[in-house]
Amino acid sequence: MHRQVLLLATAQALFQTASAMVVTVGSLAGGLVSATPGLATAPVASMLLGTAAMIIPASMWMARRGRRNGFVLGSILGVLGGLVAAWGIHTKSLLVLALGTALIGAYQAFAQFYRFAASEIATEDYRPRAIALVLAGGVVAAFLGPALGLYGARLLEPTYAGSFVILAMSCVVAGGLLLGLKNPKAEVLDGRRRTLRAIISQPNYLVALFGAATGSGVMVLAMTATPLAMAHHQHGLSASATVIQAHMLGMFVPSFFTGTLLARFGVARVMLAGVVLMGAHVAMSASGTGLFSFMSALVLLGVGWNFLYVGGTTLLTSTYLPGERAMAQATNDFVIYVVGLASSLGAGVLLDLAGWRQMNLLLLPWLLIALVAVCWLRRPRSAAASVPPPLAR
Repeated sequence: MHRQVLLLATAQALFQTASAMVVTVGSLAGGLVSATPGLATAPVASMLLGTAAMIIPASMWMARRGRRNGFVLGSILGVLGGLVAAWGIHTKSLLVLALGTALIGAYQAFAQFYRFAASEIATEDYRPRAIALVLAGGVVAAFLGPALGLYGARLLEPTYAGSFVILAMSCVVAGGLLLGLKNPKAEVLDGRRRTLRAIISQPNYLVALFGAATGSGVMVLAMTATPLAMAHHQHGLSASATVIQAHMLGMFVPSFFTGTLLARFGVARVMLAGVVLMGAHVAMSASGTGLFSFMSALVLLGVGWNFLYVGGTTLLTSTYLPGERAMAQATNDFVIYVVGLASSLGAGVLLDLAGWRQMNLLLLPWLLIALVAVCWLRRPRSAAASVPPPLAR
């Protein structure tokens, strides 16, 4: 079990490294091949859309074919995406480049379920730690993704083609590792199942979904706006890069102990701490626009996201039967991803209209609703603190 969780954590590190590479050089490559400056971000947007479009199909396909087959297929899509994107740069075709990053987005859609695979492999008492440790793979990606993206930029001609070739190679390694996954086979689809409406109408499911969506939405909104806000306040590119890297470490380093906190204090308390930390991010953002304020705010934001996301995922695993797993997980991740996509698209507009401090203060009503939801979850009748699996009995 521990070896399988380590394998998934390694695959997570490789997947997030690929995503970080696209974020690092995608817009730069888009600007290089596009005649219209406004379309430079199309490759990154295409990756996000590819993920959103494939989340539900990926989950349903794995329900019939099994996790290992799905994850290996995702890696193959990543290899194709990297090579197609490199070819798009070579031929100076923005359309081909965007097609390649869309395929990388499809790879990302399959990889979103690594944490759920860990929860299915793990025993009940180890499940929170397994989920958290898989997400800890992001610590590696925080350093490796930007570094490989920039290293590959001038490795081949034209510029940035080498970055996507390296990305394709990382997907080959991920696919090879995932062949060793001994995950439960395809789900039993002829057992007891409820309608999707019945599943998502459960209070625990709704709180799990809202908590994770709040964490992702608030995090993406603030993270996307940070480099622009820092530039507006006369901070250089290197300072922005340092703050974003500190933020990513705040997101993923806690995963080494979040599982232990969940086992000791329960999901509700950990999620509550996540909401409080995000509130502290708002307070720190309002305190000033110096480098210390930006960095402290973004680290608090990262840790808050980790507690809400890992806690929400752990709680979600207690709300569905084996035969309901595919649709329950897919619906959860689709909503989270759509919220994150909307936040990324709205970040620039809100920053322009309201400014950095006011934009973050506008997040307080959202966080207040999340606080009320998690406090309600702590009521004894929800039995959420110990995350029992009542539907699996």
